[in-house]
Amino acid sequence: MPRRCAAFPAIRTKSRNMIKTVLTVDDSAAIRGVMTVLLQSAGYAVSSAVDGEDGLARARAQRADLVITDLHMPRLDGFGLIRALRAEPAYRKVPILMLTTESSAEMRERGREAGATGWLVKPFDPDRLLEVVRRVLG
Repeated sequence: MPRRCAAFPAIRTKSRNMIKTVLTVDDSAAIRGVMTVLLQSAGYAVSSAVDGEDGLARARAQRADLVITDLHMPRLDGFGLIRALRAEPAYRKVPILMLTTESSAEMRERGREAGATGWLVKPFDPDRLLEVVRRVLG
């Protein structure tokens, strides 16, 4: 029987493994909605945050197995969120993907320096996003 959690939808087991949880952080409601539908349809539990501050609070309240964050957001940008998460013991090894319109080598390098695991450019291909998510979650 599924367990209910305030931060995430129903959590159930698939064979021996628990459903993986993904925290999406983006100030665009449309992007959050698309990612939620896409990830849930692939079997992931999803929590969404509207900016970096909200994302950090949600990450601290309920550990996620993966974080996908935008770069340009109010209050706390993606680089700041990644640095703050990497300072948390629970998030030192959790994969963090940057999903942004930025594609320059300089921005990607800044993402790596902040602690990003990977970088995807918007607009994104849903199949490619799921492929990357599956790969980083093992």
